[in-house]
Amino acid sequence: MKKIQVLGPGCAKCSQTAEMITAAALKQKVEVEVTKVTDLKVMLSFGILSTPAVVVEGTLVHSGSVPKLEQILDWLKPYPLRRPLVRLRPC
Repeated sequence: MKKIQVLGPGCAKCSQTAEMITAAALKQKVEVEVTKVTDLKVMLSFGILSTPAVVVEGTLVHSGSVPKLEQILDWLKPYPLRRPLVRLRPC
């Protein structure tokens, strides 16, 4: 089972994001646990600046908008090719 968190204040876009993830998982027959997180401390721990944000298995994969269906489907794959949202530049 994939654990997916939708981080945000509970706004319409956050709810839409959670609903889209749940619907896509049902259609793809992937077992997921979608949790809406409104705790500011948790959101800050991921360093997000805008919501909604999506965390898949502990990795921040999206922030700042409702994700596209293609992105959601990628997150639902058994071994998605996730790229970290934050890219570090060498010194």
